[in-house]
This record gives sequence, C-alpha cells and structure tokens, in this order.
Amino acid sequence: MRKLTIAIDGYSSCGKSTMAKDLAREIGYVYVDTGAMYRSVTLYAMRNGLFNADGTVNAAALEGRMGEINITFKFNPAAGRPDTYLNGERVEDEIRSIEVSSRVSPVAALPFVREALVSQQQEMGRGKGVVMDGRDIGTTVFPDAELKVFVTASPEVRAQRRYDELKAKGMAADYDEILKNVKERDYIDTHREVSPLRKADDALVLDNSHLTIAQQKAWLLDRYNEAAAR
Repeated sequence: MRKLTIAIDGYSSCGKSTMAKDLAREIGYVYVDTGAMYRSVTLYAMRNGLFNADGTVNAAALEGRMGEINITFKFNPAAGRPDTYLNGERVEDEIRSIEVSSRVSPVAALPFVREALVSQQQEMGRGKGVVMDGRDIGTTVFPDAELKVFVTASPEVRAQRRYDELKAKGMAADYDEILKNVKERDYIDTHREVSPLRKADDALVLDNSHLTIAQQKAWLLDRYNEAAAR
C-alpha cells in the first residue's frame, strides 16, 4: 500500500486526537497533534504574562518571543501515545485544562502564530506516512492530502465529553462553563481571518455524536484502507 498524508479536521472536543492517535498506532504512521502545539503556545503566553488585563493577547510581545518556544512530541509507552513537551517540559495534562482551552482560540487566530506552526507542521509531514489533526490541516497545511476527514458533533455532546475527560483526570470541571467555551471556540475558529475552520471540498464528513470510540476507529480504518489501495 502507498504511504499517505492523512488530515483530520473538525470542531473542538470531537475526539479528533484520539481517533488520529489510534489510527497512527494501528497503521504505523507518525502522529502530530497540531492542537497541542497551539495550546502549548497559549500555555507559554499564560506563564509569561503575555495576556493583557482584559484577557486579550499581547500580540507584539508574543511575536517577539516565538523564537523561545520549542514544541516537541515524545512517545509515552505507558499511554501508548505521544505526549507534548514545551521547552523540554511535559505539559500534556496542563494544556488540556479549561484555562488553556478558554484562551487558545485567540492565540491560534494570530497570523504569526499560524505561520510559524504551519511551517513546522508541513516539515513534519513532508515524508508522508503521517496522521495530523487540527482545524486547517486539509485546507491549509496539507491541501493535497490523500485522505481528509472532517469530524463534527453537537456542542452539548462535545461539552459532556470534555467534562468527563477533566473529571477522570481529577481536574475541576463545570459543564455549563465548558459548553460556553465550546460554543465560543466554534465561533472564533470558524470566523478567524487566517485559515478559518471549514470542511475541505474533498473531505469525508464524520458526525460522531452517537458513535462509540470503537465504531469511529473502525470507520476511519476502513477509509484509510480504501484510500491506500487506490
């Protein structure tokens, strides 16, 4: 079978990362979580006081410090998946917090942030044999990807999933706050000026509102086998 570039886009908390990680492990591909990259930049900005008092991003200050931000992924044998590292520190759990979630979309909308990270993502996937998930993989990062999937689910279902995920990790969670955050992120992601979230014309749509993880995994593996056999 030929090697592919697989692009998985969609709304926040749709389970894109879980699907992409599982598929990459199943077929022996490299997995890149682009959402974790934007979350890591957001965490860096939070830690370094790069948000203004009104919650907006100090874009000029962040742009001047982008060269200090190094994001890498290391495979975690215990979890069977890659963990995210920011300047050598494992931040996989911290970047999933509601605090980071509530601030990541404005950071991800900054043109210089997208330019820097898209360049890194394209370099990571240049040799094919990669599964990448995010908001603009099939439209901007890899418009020529051989397999594109656009994942969606209702805001309520996605908020419940995020709530359950945070509670399972022992983290504080409020369903109403999470639902509000999900809807706000949807609006920002689909209305930003640079690389807004949208379905690529040739992407396959997967509404997983009422699917189990096993059903999603089987559906995606079938689509991969079809694309790789062409």
